[in-house]
Amino acid sequence: MSGESALRVALDERGYDIHIGAGLLARAGDLIAPAIRHRRAVIVTDETVAKLYLRQLAAALDRAAIAHHEIILPPGEGTKDFAHYARLCETVLALGIERATPLIALGGGVIGDLTGFAAATLLRGLDYVQVPTTLLAQVDSAVGGKTAIDTPQGKNLVGAFHQPVLVLADIDTLATLPARELRAGYAEIVKYGLVREPAFFAWLEANGAALLAGDAAARAYAVRTSLGIKAHVVASDERETGERQILNFGHSFGHALEAETGFGATLLHGEAVALGMCLAYDLSARLGHCAVPDADRAKRHIAAAGLPSTLSVLPAERRDPAALLGHMRKDKKVRGGRVTLILPRAIGEVFVTQEVAPETLLDFLAAAGAQ
Repeated sequence: MSGESALRVALDERGYDIHIGAGLLARAGDLIAPAIRHRRAVIVTDETVAKLYLRQLAAALDRAAIAHHEIILPPGEGTKDFAHYARLCETVLALGIERATPLIALGGGVIGDLTGFAAATLLRGLDYVQVPTTLLAQVDSAVGGKTAIDTPQGKNLVGAFHQPVLVLADIDTLATLPARELRAGYAEIVKYGLVREPAFFAWLEANGAALLAGDAAARAYAVRTSLGIKAHVVASDERETGERQILNFGHSFGHALEAETGFGATLLHGEAVALGMCLAYDLSARLGHCAVPDADRAKRHIAAAGLPSTLSVLPAERRDPAALLGHMRKDKKVRGGRVTLILPRAIGEVFVTQEVAPETLLDFLAAAGAQ
Protein backbone atom coordinates (compact mmCIF):
# COMPACT_ATOMS: atom_id res chain seq x y z
CA MET A 1 0.00 0.00 0.00
CA SER A 2 3.01 2.35 0.30
CA GLY A 3 4.07 2.83 -3.34
CA GLU A 4 3.90 6.17 -5.11
CA SER A 5 0.63 7.07 -6.78
CA ALA A 6 -0.97 10.02 -8.53
CA LEU A 7 -4.45 11.48 -8.67
CA ARG A 8 -5.92 14.07 -11.01
CA VAL A 9 -8.18 16.95 -9.97
CA ALA A 10 -10.24 17.20 -13.15
CA LEU A 11 -10.96 20.89 -13.72
CA ASP A 12 -10.47 21.14 -17.48
CA GLU A 13 -7.57 23.49 -18.28
CA ARG A 14 -7.07 24.21 -14.57
CA GLY A 15 -6.78 20.56 -13.60
CA TYR A 16 -3.68 19.34 -11.82
CA ASP A 17 -1.96 16.25 -10.48
CA ILE A 18 -1.47 15.17 -6.88
CA HIS A 19 1.57 12.96 -6.28
CA ILE A 20 1.50 10.85 -3.10
CA GLY A 21 4.33 8.71 -1.79
CA ALA A 22 7.69 8.51 -0.07
CA GLY A 23 10.81 10.33 -1.23
CA LEU A 24 9.00 12.95 -3.33
CA LEU A 25 10.99 15.90 -1.96
CA ALA A 26 14.19 14.49 -3.43
CA ARG A 27 12.48 14.35 -6.84
CA ALA A 28 10.55 17.60 -6.47
CA GLY A 29 12.47 19.51 -9.12
CA ASP A 30 11.76 16.92 -11.82
CA LEU A 31 8.10 16.75 -10.80
CA ILE A 32 7.63 20.52 -10.58
CA ALA A 33 9.45 21.47 -13.81
CA PRO A 34 6.72 20.26 -16.24
CA ALA A 35 4.00 22.03 -14.23
CA ILE A 36 5.48 25.55 -14.19
CA ARG A 37 6.03 28.15 -16.90
CA HIS A 38 9.20 29.79 -15.61
CA ARG A 39 12.47 28.27 -14.42
CA ARG A 40 12.48 30.60 -11.46
CA ALA A 41 10.40 30.12 -8.32
CA VAL A 42 9.86 31.54 -4.85
CA ILE A 43 9.74 29.05 -1.98
CA VAL A 44 7.59 30.14 0.97
CA THR A 45 7.97 28.23 4.23
CA ASP A 46 8.15 28.74 7.98
CA GLU A 47 11.03 28.57 10.43
CA THR A 48 10.16 25.10 11.71
CA VAL A 49 9.78 23.47 8.30
CA ALA A 50 12.79 25.33 6.88
CA LYS A 51 15.09 23.58 9.35
CA LEU A 52 13.76 20.19 8.32
CA TYR A 53 13.09 20.31 4.57
CA LEU A 54 14.12 23.56 2.89
CA ARG A 55 17.62 22.39 1.96
CA GLN A 56 16.23 19.18 0.48
CA LEU A 57 13.70 21.03 -1.68
CA ALA A 58 16.23 23.65 -2.73
CA ALA A 59 18.71 20.96 -3.79
CA ALA A 60 16.00 19.23 -5.84
CA LEU A 61 15.20 22.50 -7.62
CA ASP A 62 18.90 23.09 -8.28
CA ARG A 63 19.19 19.68 -9.92
CA ALA A 64 16.29 20.59 -12.20
CA ALA A 65 17.87 23.98 -13.05
CA ILE A 66 15.03 25.92 -11.38
CA ALA A 67 16.41 29.09 -9.84
CA HIS A 68 14.77 29.93 -6.53
CA HIS A 69 14.37 32.48 -3.77
CA GLU A 70 13.39 31.60 -0.22
CA ILE A 71 11.02 33.43 2.14
CA ILE A 72 10.86 32.12 5.71
CA LEU A 73 7.94 33.18 7.93
CA PRO A 74 7.16 32.56 11.61
CA PRO A 75 5.32 29.29 12.37
CA GLY A 76 1.79 29.09 13.72
CA GLU A 77 -1.76 30.14 12.94
CA GLY A 78 -0.91 33.74 13.86
CA THR A 79 1.01 34.04 10.60
CA LYS A 80 -2.25 33.73 8.64
CA ASP A 81 -3.14 37.40 9.07
CA PHE A 82 -3.12 40.67 7.13
CA ALA A 83 0.28 41.71 8.48
CA HIS A 84 2.11 38.59 7.30
CA TYR A 85 0.15 38.52 4.04
CA ALA A 86 1.32 42.09 3.34
CA ARG A 87 4.88 41.23 4.31
CA LEU A 88 4.87 38.19 2.02
CA CYS A 89 3.45 40.12 -0.94
CA GLU A 90 5.91 42.97 -0.55
CA THR A 91 8.86 40.60 -0.26
CA VAL A 92 7.82 38.67 -3.37
CA LEU A 93 7.29 41.87 -5.36
CA ALA A 94 10.70 43.16 -4.30
CA LEU A 95 12.24 40.16 -6.05
CA GLY A 96 11.06 41.50 -9.41
CA ILE A 97 8.91 38.53 -10.29
CA GLU A 98 6.94 38.01 -13.49
CA ARG A 99 3.43 36.61 -13.90
CA ALA A 100 4.95 33.28 -14.89
CA THR A 101 6.99 33.04 -11.67
CA PRO A 102 5.43 30.37 -9.41
CA LEU A 103 5.29 30.31 -5.64
CA ILE A 104 6.03 27.03 -3.87
CA ALA A 105 4.32 26.52 -0.51
CA LEU A 106 6.45 24.25 1.67
CA GLY A 107 4.73 23.57 4.96
CA GLY A 108 1.41 22.95 6.65
CA GLY A 109 -2.00 24.49 6.24
CA VAL A 110 -1.00 27.96 7.37
CA ILE A 111 1.78 28.29 4.80
CA GLY A 112 -0.34 26.68 2.10
CA ASP A 113 -3.33 28.95 2.71
CA LEU A 114 -1.25 32.12 2.98
CA THR A 115 0.93 31.35 -0.03
CA GLY A 116 -2.09 30.38 -2.10
CA PHE A 117 -3.86 33.63 -1.26
CA ALA A 118 -0.75 35.64 -2.13
CA ALA A 119 -0.54 33.74 -5.42
CA ALA A 120 -4.21 34.48 -6.13
CA THR A 121 -3.70 38.22 -5.73
CA LEU A 122 -0.11 39.05 -6.74
CA LEU A 123 0.02 40.42 -10.31
CA ARG A 124 -3.65 39.33 -10.48
CA GLY A 125 -2.71 35.70 -10.30
CA LEU A 126 0.47 33.60 -10.04
CA ASP A 127 0.85 29.85 -10.36
CA TYR A 128 1.69 28.01 -7.16
CA VAL A 129 2.72 24.53 -6.09
CA GLN A 130 1.65 22.92 -2.84
CA VAL A 131 4.26 20.82 -1.00
CA PRO A 132 2.36 19.97 2.20
CA THR A 133 4.41 18.63 5.11
CA THR A 134 1.66 17.97 7.68
CA LEU A 135 -1.00 15.30 7.63
CA LEU A 136 -3.79 17.86 7.75
CA ALA A 137 -2.40 19.77 4.79
CA GLN A 138 -1.75 16.59 2.80
CA VAL A 139 -5.27 15.23 3.15
CA ASP A 140 -7.21 18.49 3.08
CA SER A 141 -5.99 22.06 2.80
CA ALA A 142 -3.37 21.61 0.05
CA VAL A 143 -5.98 20.36 -2.43
CA GLY A 144 -9.01 22.21 -3.72
CA GLY A 145 -7.85 25.80 -4.14
CA LYS A 146 -9.38 27.33 -1.01
CA THR A 147 -6.91 30.02 0.08
CA ALA A 148 -7.40 32.53 2.88
CA ILE A 149 -6.21 34.44 5.89
CA ASP A 150 -7.84 34.88 9.29
CA THR A 151 -9.21 38.12 10.74
CA PRO A 152 -10.25 39.06 14.29
CA GLN A 153 -13.83 38.39 13.18
CA GLY A 154 -13.21 34.77 12.23
CA LYS A 155 -11.26 32.11 10.37
CA ASN A 156 -10.62 32.25 6.61
CA LEU A 157 -12.91 35.24 6.08
CA VAL A 158 -10.60 36.89 3.51
CA GLY A 159 -9.54 34.64 0.68
CA ALA A 160 -10.04 33.37 -2.85
CA PHE A 161 -10.53 30.18 -4.81
CA HIS A 162 -7.22 29.66 -6.61
CA GLN A 163 -6.13 26.17 -7.65
CA PRO A 164 -2.50 25.05 -7.45
CA VAL A 165 -0.77 23.67 -10.53
CA LEU A 166 0.66 20.67 -8.66
CA VAL A 167 0.54 19.02 -5.23
CA LEU A 168 3.38 16.87 -3.85
CA ALA A 169 2.45 14.93 -0.71
CA ASP A 170 5.64 13.29 0.57
CA ILE A 171 4.61 10.78 3.22
CA ASP A 172 8.13 10.82 4.70
CA THR A 173 7.57 14.33 6.08
CA LEU A 174 4.96 12.94 8.47
CA ALA A 175 7.71 11.18 10.44
CA THR A 176 8.83 14.50 11.96
CA LEU A 177 5.36 15.67 13.00
CA PRO A 178 4.68 15.99 16.73
CA ALA A 179 2.07 13.49 17.89
CA ARG A 180 -0.48 16.22 18.56
CA GLU A 181 -0.15 17.61 15.02
CA LEU A 182 -0.50 14.11 13.60
CA ARG A 183 -3.70 13.51 15.56
CA ALA A 184 -5.06 16.87 14.41
CA GLY A 185 -4.51 15.85 10.79
CA TYR A 186 -6.11 12.50 11.46
CA ALA A 187 -9.35 14.30 12.30
CA GLU A 188 -9.67 15.38 8.67
CA ILE A 189 -9.11 11.78 7.53
CA VAL A 190 -11.91 10.62 9.84
CA LYS A 191 -14.11 13.32 8.31
CA TYR A 192 -13.91 11.72 4.86
CA GLY A 193 -15.17 8.42 6.19
CA LEU A 194 -17.97 10.07 8.13
CA VAL A 195 -19.27 12.19 5.25
CA ARG A 196 -18.88 9.83 2.32
CA GLU A 197 -17.31 6.39 2.86
CA PRO A 198 -18.57 4.18 5.72
CA ALA A 199 -16.22 1.38 4.61
CA PHE A 200 -13.26 3.74 4.93
CA PHE A 201 -14.41 4.73 8.41
CA ALA A 202 -14.55 1.03 9.35
CA TRP A 203 -10.99 0.67 7.97
CA LEU A 204 -9.92 3.57 10.18
CA GLU A 205 -11.48 1.92 13.22
CA ALA A 206 -9.29 -1.12 12.51
CA ASN A 207 -6.13 0.67 11.37
CA GLY A 208 -6.18 4.19 12.78
CA ALA A 209 -4.05 3.31 15.80
CA ALA A 210 -1.35 1.84 13.55
CA LEU A 211 -1.47 4.92 11.31
CA LEU A 212 -0.95 7.22 14.29
CA ALA A 213 1.81 4.97 15.64
CA GLY A 214 3.84 5.33 12.43
CA ASP A 215 2.72 2.63 10.00
CA ALA A 216 3.85 4.09 6.66
CA ALA A 217 1.64 1.85 4.55
CA ALA A 218 -1.44 2.78 6.56
CA ARG A 219 -0.57 6.47 6.29
CA ALA A 220 -0.10 6.28 2.54
CA TYR A 221 -3.38 4.42 2.07
CA ALA A 222 -5.30 6.89 4.23
CA VAL A 223 -3.82 9.91 2.44
CA ARG A 224 -4.57 8.44 -1.00
CA THR A 225 -8.12 7.49 -0.05
CA SER A 226 -8.84 10.88 1.52
CA LEU A 227 -7.46 12.76 -1.47
CA GLY A 228 -9.34 10.55 -3.89
CA ILE A 229 -12.58 11.56 -2.19
CA LYS A 230 -11.63 15.23 -2.10
CA ALA A 231 -10.45 15.32 -5.72
CA HIS A 232 -13.77 13.86 -6.88
CA VAL A 233 -15.83 16.32 -4.81
CA VAL A 234 -13.76 19.36 -5.87
CA ALA A 235 -14.03 18.41 -9.55
CA SER A 236 -17.83 18.25 -9.25
CA ASP A 237 -18.24 21.46 -7.20
CA GLU A 238 -15.16 23.66 -7.27
CA ARG A 239 -16.68 26.73 -5.60
CA GLU A 240 -18.62 25.00 -2.87
CA THR A 241 -22.15 25.74 -4.06
CA GLY A 242 -23.36 22.16 -3.74
CA GLU A 243 -21.75 18.82 -2.89
CA ARG A 244 -18.44 20.31 -1.69
CA GLN A 245 -20.24 21.78 1.32
CA ILE A 246 -20.23 18.33 2.92
CA LEU A 247 -16.45 18.64 3.38
CA ASN A 248 -17.20 21.38 5.91
CA PHE A 249 -18.54 18.75 8.28
CA GLY A 250 -17.53 19.79 11.79
CA HIS A 251 -16.23 23.16 10.61
CA SER A 252 -19.12 25.44 11.54
CA PHE A 253 -18.70 24.46 15.17
CA GLY A 254 -14.94 24.04 14.78
CA HIS A 255 -14.26 27.50 13.38
CA ALA A 256 -16.31 29.06 16.18
CA LEU A 257 -14.26 27.16 18.74
CA GLU A 258 -11.02 28.30 17.11
CA ALA A 259 -12.17 31.91 17.12
CA GLU A 260 -13.23 31.70 20.77
CA THR A 261 -9.87 30.22 21.79
CA GLY A 262 -7.86 32.77 19.82
CA PHE A 263 -6.60 30.69 16.85
CA GLY A 264 -3.74 29.45 18.99
CA ALA A 265 -2.29 26.41 20.72
CA THR A 266 -5.31 25.94 22.96
CA LEU A 267 -7.13 24.20 20.12
CA LEU A 268 -5.51 23.23 16.83
CA HIS A 269 -7.62 23.33 13.67
CA GLY A 270 -7.91 19.55 13.42
CA GLU A 271 -8.80 19.31 17.10
CA ALA A 272 -11.52 21.91 16.60
CA VAL A 273 -12.88 19.96 13.62
CA ALA A 274 -12.88 16.75 15.64
CA LEU A 275 -14.82 18.42 18.44
CA GLY A 276 -17.09 20.06 15.86
CA MET A 277 -17.92 16.69 14.33
CA CYS A 278 -18.80 15.30 17.75
CA LEU A 279 -21.06 18.27 18.41
CA ALA A 280 -22.70 17.80 15.01
CA TYR A 281 -23.44 14.15 15.87
CA ASP A 282 -24.84 15.12 19.26
CA LEU A 283 -27.05 17.82 17.74
CA SER A 284 -28.26 15.56 14.95
CA ALA A 285 -29.12 12.79 17.40
CA ARG A 286 -30.90 15.31 19.62
CA LEU A 287 -32.97 16.50 16.63
CA GLY A 288 -33.79 12.94 15.59
CA HIS A 289 -31.83 12.95 12.32
CA CYS A 290 -29.20 10.44 13.40
CA ALA A 291 -29.37 7.25 15.45
CA VAL A 292 -27.68 7.52 18.85
CA PRO A 293 -25.56 4.35 18.28
CA ASP A 294 -24.05 5.94 15.15
CA ALA A 295 -23.30 9.14 17.06
CA ASP A 296 -21.70 7.15 19.87
CA ARG A 297 -19.64 5.11 17.42
CA ALA A 298 -18.24 8.19 15.68
CA LYS A 299 -17.46 9.97 18.94
CA ARG A 300 -15.88 6.84 20.41
CA HIS A 301 -13.39 6.58 17.55
CA ILE A 302 -12.54 10.28 17.68
CA ALA A 303 -11.88 10.05 21.42
CA ALA A 304 -9.85 6.85 20.98
CA ALA A 305 -7.57 8.73 18.57
CA GLY A 306 -6.74 11.17 21.36
CA LEU A 307 -8.85 13.97 19.92
CA PRO A 308 -11.27 16.16 21.90
CA SER A 309 -14.84 14.93 21.83
CA THR A 310 -16.64 17.12 24.39
CA LEU A 311 -16.61 20.83 25.23
CA SER A 312 -15.29 19.95 28.69
CA VAL A 313 -11.76 20.06 27.25
CA LEU A 314 -12.10 23.86 27.12
CA PRO A 315 -12.02 26.26 30.08
CA ALA A 316 -15.49 27.19 31.28
CA GLU A 317 -15.10 30.76 30.08
CA ARG A 318 -14.54 29.48 26.51
CA ARG A 319 -17.79 27.49 26.45
CA ASP A 320 -20.18 30.43 26.64
CA PRO A 321 -23.06 29.49 24.29
CA ALA A 322 -23.85 33.06 23.26
CA ALA A 323 -20.23 33.74 22.36
CA LEU A 324 -19.95 30.52 20.34
CA LEU A 325 -23.19 31.21 18.51
CA GLY A 326 -21.96 34.73 17.80
CA HIS A 327 -18.87 33.29 16.11
CA MET A 328 -21.00 30.85 14.12
CA ARG A 329 -23.15 33.70 12.84
CA LYS A 330 -20.05 35.37 11.38
CA ASP A 331 -19.14 32.26 9.40
CA LYS A 332 -18.90 32.77 5.63
CA LYS A 333 -21.44 29.97 5.11
CA VAL A 334 -24.27 31.87 6.81
CA ARG A 335 -27.29 32.25 4.50
CA GLY A 336 -30.10 34.70 5.19
CA GLY A 337 -28.94 35.07 8.77
CA ARG A 338 -29.14 31.30 9.33
CA VAL A 339 -26.08 29.26 10.23
CA THR A 340 -25.30 26.56 7.66
CA LEU A 341 -24.72 23.20 9.33
CA ILE A 342 -23.63 19.86 7.95
CA LEU A 343 -25.35 17.22 10.05
CA PRO A 344 -25.06 13.42 9.89
CA ARG A 345 -27.84 10.98 9.15
CA ALA A 346 -25.59 7.95 9.62
CA ILE A 347 -21.94 6.93 9.38
CA GLY A 348 -20.98 7.98 5.84
CA GLU A 349 -24.03 10.16 5.16
CA VAL A 350 -24.49 13.87 5.92
CA PHE A 351 -26.79 16.65 4.76
CA VAL A 352 -26.64 20.45 4.58
CA THR A 353 -29.23 22.49 6.45
CA GLN A 354 -30.04 26.05 7.45
CA GLU A 355 -33.17 24.95 9.32
CA VAL A 356 -31.79 24.81 12.87
CA ALA A 357 -33.16 27.84 14.69
CA PRO A 358 -30.71 30.03 16.62
CA GLU A 359 -32.63 29.35 19.82
CA THR A 360 -32.20 25.61 19.30
CA LEU A 361 -28.48 26.05 18.70
CA LEU A 362 -28.14 28.22 21.79
CA ASP A 363 -29.91 25.66 23.98
CA PHE A 364 -27.80 22.86 22.53
CA LEU A 365 -24.50 24.72 23.09
CA ALA A 366 -25.55 25.53 26.66
CA ALA A 367 -26.27 21.85 27.36
CA ALA A 368 -23.05 20.69 25.65
CA GLY A 369 -20.97 23.20 27.60
CA ALA A 370 -22.47 22.14 30.92
CA GLN A 371 -21.52 18.48 30.55
